[in-house]
Amino acid sequence: MNIKIRPGLLFDIQTIADFQVKMAFETENGLKLDPPTVDKGVTAVMDDPSKGKYWLAEIDGQVVGCLLTVPEWSDWRNGTVLWIHSVYVHPDFRKHGVYKALYSHLKTMVEESPDLRGLRLYVDKTNVKAQDVYKKLGMTDEHYHLYEWMKG
Repeated sequence: MNIKIRPGLLFDIQTIADFQVKMAFETENGLKLDPPTVDKGVTAVMDDPSKGKYWLAEIDGQVVGCLLTVPEWSDWRNGTVLWIHSVYVHPDFRKHGVYKALYSHLKTMVEESPDLRGLRLYVDKTNVKAQDVYKKLGMTDEHYHLYEWMKG
């Protein structure tokens, strides 16, 4: 399969939003997101590139996966770390290297940029399949535990 990676564009908003609703339901124990809110959230990223950037994987012109990168300034590294968020690969295309292609694209961007320092992501503790994929690509979980507080 020839997997093409490209930035998300305005005409991709609905596809990305649909993927995010499906991803949340699948990976967050049946969490049902409000589609209009997700549409607005995806649109906000497209309208303000400082919020992040979507990356899409296509096979034969069909979008089969996506993720969002969110920049975080690191004073320790004097550069930007990209956080990987909202990873989704259509079920029909899993185990075909879609996420690997997305990740490889990002890793190459970081390696070639003097301003980018690395990649990070978080994963639900129960999502063992995703953890296995990340480990196979050379990512580690040895440095940090993520703690959060979210307003109701």
